[in-house]
Amino acid sequence: MNYIVTGAAGFIGFYVTKKLLEQGHQVLGIDSLNDYYPVFLKHDRLKELGIVAGDVDYGVPLGSHSFQLFKFVQLKLEDKEALASLVNNYIQECGFIDRIIHLAAQAGVRYSIQNPDAYITSNIAGFLNILELCRSLAVPHLVYASSSSVYGMNSKRPFSVQDQVDHPVSLYAATKRSNELMAHTYAHLFNIPVTGLRFFTVYGPWGRPDMAYYKFSLAISKGEPIDVYNNGEMLRDFTYIDDITDGVLKASERLPSPAPGFDPLKSGPAESSAPFRLYNLGNNRPEKLKNFIETLETALGTKAVKRYLPMQEGDVAATEADIEDTRRDLDWEPRTDINAGLKAFAEWFNGYYNG
Repeated sequence: MNYIVTGAAGFIGFYVTKKLLEQGHQVLGIDSLNDYYPVFLKHDRLKELGIVAGDVDYGVPLGSHSFQLFKFVQLKLEDKEALASLVNNYIQECGFIDRIIHLAAQAGVRYSIQNPDAYITSNIAGFLNILELCRSLAVPHLVYASSSSVYGMNSKRPFSVQDQVDHPVSLYAATKRSNELMAHTYAHLFNIPVTGLRFFTVYGPWGRPDMAYYKFSLAISKGEPIDVYNNGEMLRDFTYIDDITDGVLKASERLPSPAPGFDPLKSGPAESSAPFRLYNLGNNRPEKLKNFIETLETALGTKAVKRYLPMQEGDVAATEADIEDTRRDLDWEPRTDINAGLKAFAEWFNGYYNG
């Protein structure tokens, strides 16, 4: 099939793009290559996909040296006219778009407190342009990234997609919840099949340097202390990247349909009379942060110097995914525990930075 993957140079987007190409699908990858974290990591991910950083030119499709069916374009999704032109030209060359997997976003909970404009521009305006693209092209299925952050002040665990999520604690979370509502509107008005995926603390090789486990590893490798918030008592549903990739692809294969007998007064927010669904992608086995750090220390073969601090603004004390609906509808099950996952990350991390 023919896919568009946004955020193709990002952590999850890189893995999803690579897997689709290995399966023989055609992919147009789009990424703004912003500098929220070091761009060299994004360039190195692209290198794994056969894209040379020095050849990248904004708005110009670039063919891969490794995958004949892959083209990459550096483009901001909020650049509406350039996005529409790019995709129209691509369709003239390659034909129909079967799926759009939208993984591009301005990430980061705490960064959204200091830089709110970036989140409205990328996560709201950019997502609107993707929805408009799906509308104009009658794309058969849009799969997009949401986040466990939408659960906000929800104290009920595990977090279910049927729970109300009306109390976000960061602008990042608010933009992700807005994406879900915008997607539902387009599914309702224009009959566009849309599936939202709430990711829970994704980790693994080629991960994001702003994530705690990655920052810990960088500090440990330099002999610097690590900041451990809430005395390491926070619970996180750490989910390995291969499991997330598998979930994204399974979601893309299953087109959502209207829920039979839907009643807006009785049904939960994860289903609709429109072709709309929400799913959690989480490990379903939350770990205390301090236990996660101990496992990371073992994997890296080095003890960390810890600096304990109170919980940060915008953080939540615990995340835990209820994946009953995901199991039932997508036949998806996380398979990687933190011992295996952090061992794989540590091997990559040591090789990448020592190399």
